[in-house]
Amino acid sequence: MKTYPTILGPSKAPKKPCIAFYKYDGSNLRWEWQRKRGWHKFGTRRRLFDHTDEQFKDAIPLFFETQADQILAVVKKKYRDAQKVIVFTEYVGPNSFAGQHEPGDEMKLVLFDVNIHTKGLVGPREFLKNFGRLENVAEVVYEGNLNEQFIDDIRHSRYPVNEGVVCKGGSGHNLWMRKIKTLKYYKRLKESFGEKWKEYWE
Repeated sequence: MKTYPTILGPSKAPKKPCIAFYKYDGSNLRWEWQRKRGWHKFGTRRRLFDHTDEQFKDAIPLFFETQADQILAVVKKKYRDAQKVIVFTEYVGPNSFAGQHEPGDEMKLVLFDVNIHTKGLVGPREFLKNFGRLENVAEVVYEGNLNEQFIDDIRHSRYPVNEGVVCKGGSGHNLWMRKIKTLKYYKRLKESFGEKWKEYWE
């Protein structure tokens, strides 16, 4: 099952037009659909899971209740020849932080990327055109050039974000992504994880 690519920080980022999406501070969960098997495989960023998984078992009925049908309707309309699709969502609650979740929180799944087999990740503009009207889709924070001013604005929380943003530009094989996190988030990581804070940074 295809995993989500590693996203670099803003250092040496291309100074090109981009769409910056809100970066949700939760757990990256992936869901695979095949034409012959339907939605049949589920995973975190690094491993597969099923309904027996203590940590993520509740995400499965949540996905089918809130995301599966509406995503599949778009796939069948816009990508009629697709034999396999993997969608990427963030599993997040009001008190989630650095992949940790508060028991009892009301969780949701936010769609932020779609991979079409043989074509790769859908570009940001195509993603918004085809999936942007669905419920619980990653929010657009900014559209324009990825420049030093925007990076500084995110760092200093001049946009209404918590962890930060993911900037995406181009399409197809020319798709690129960069993440930018806030200094407030950096401070919270250092306070919570000490010397291990870098594992959760850029």
